[in-house]
Amino acid sequence: MSGAQPASRPSAESGLTARLAAARSRYALRNPQSLERWKFAATSMPGGNTRTVLFFEPFPLCMAHGEGCLLTDADGHRYYDLLGEYTAGIYGHSHPVIREAVIAALDTGISLSAHNQAEGELASLICSRFNSMQLLRFTNSGTEANIMALATAIAVTGRRGVLVFENSYHGSVLSFGDPPSATNLPYDFVLAPYNEVERVRALLRARGAELAAVLVEPMLGAGGCTPADPQFLHMLASEARRAGAVLIFDEIQTSRLAPGGRQQLLGISPDLTTLGKYFGGGFSFGAFGGRRELMSVYDPRTPNHLSHPGTFNNNVFSMYAGSAGLKKVLTAAALGELNARGDVLRESLNGMFAELDTGLYATGLGSIMNLHLRAERSAARAARELLFFELLERGYYIAPRGLITLSLPVTDDMTTGFVAAAREVCQSHAEAFRAALAPAAGRGEVFE
Repeated sequence: MSGAQPASRPSAESGLTARLAAARSRYALRNPQSLERWKFAATSMPGGNTRTVLFFEPFPLCMAHGEGCLLTDADGHRYYDLLGEYTAGIYGHSHPVIREAVIAALDTGISLSAHNQAEGELASLICSRFNSMQLLRFTNSGTEANIMALATAIAVTGRRGVLVFENSYHGSVLSFGDPPSATNLPYDFVLAPYNEVERVRALLRARGAELAAVLVEPMLGAGGCTPADPQFLHMLASEARRAGAVLIFDEIQTSRLAPGGRQQLLGISPDLTTLGKYFGGGFSFGAFGGRRELMSVYDPRTPNHLSHPGTFNNNVFSMYAGSAGLKKVLTAAALGELNARGDVLRESLNGMFAELDTGLYATGLGSIMNLHLRAERSAARAARELLFFELLERGYYIAPRGLITLSLPVTDDMTTGFVAAAREVCQSHAEAFRAALAPAAGRGEVFE
């Protein structure tokens, strides 16, 4: 039996590959306007792309309009948006409260060359939700927030080492897939296995004196929506404190799991927290903040303070839209309902996948999840992409890597319809999925 397996795998993968090729061909025929727009973009951008995660073969989809949780592409096809801008689009498209705030921002003036009326309010709203964030500063993205959090830890501790985790993603220059990105910042990174309590404890005790920071996602996002074991995160908090290292929670995605993020649910207070995505109401946004004594090094009233400039740190659109969203829309009740809907969807998908015995499964927490196939890496990737194209044809938009994140306008009827569509796809390709199954799938991949 074991001797026959190596011979069967190429055949299994080729079955998925052939089905994927057919799905791509149908996609190309259905989307001539997206193709034309991509070809034009390629004359002035490498590969017609300025955000790598949005590209897929044979060419990326071009969206022309969004409203609520509905998207319309350049060829007029409509989709239920179950991707939610990679967790950033929690309000959906053109939420009336956000629109009103943006119009108010326009009325005040776009670039004021000064403090504006909304920045203090947004900072106060965020600090009131995250007890560990006594003070914060704004940036333009989650990537920038993580860069500044690390820079803070290095400046304060005088150390250079940074403990990070396999398959974690903290931005375009802090990506630790297999292998880590060639464009990563040149810090002294120490790469550790995620969720392995005793191995990481031993590593922290052996090398803690050289570490400025421990940077961790409470759930791997781009690494496949793998939740951290609470025991693992509590150990990191304890051992970072023992080592004198700054514990940084990257809650750029997991902040949507509760008003105070995953840290609130687990009762952990990191030294610094980084945020991004939806807190700007759909506009560019990032923030880093934490203990008063750490963040006070940026107080310009003090001698020898650290400088943190940035033309658009307090841009009026992000400040006004972010404040309106937190005050009027994203209540604790709304977040609770959204994450409960996500839990039901993930459970429904896993029940259906088990019933059909496809080897597919979904991981995640609350309103964030990722689809997987228990197969070798290349076959699993082909399976996810096949699901993506087949679901597009049925009017549902997720990520080619299998990521699903729900927005507030998504309803139970929409998620029920999505499970029915996914069932259809699984029934059509069950044989190919089963043929690709491997005794043990490889480690997760970083896609973004």
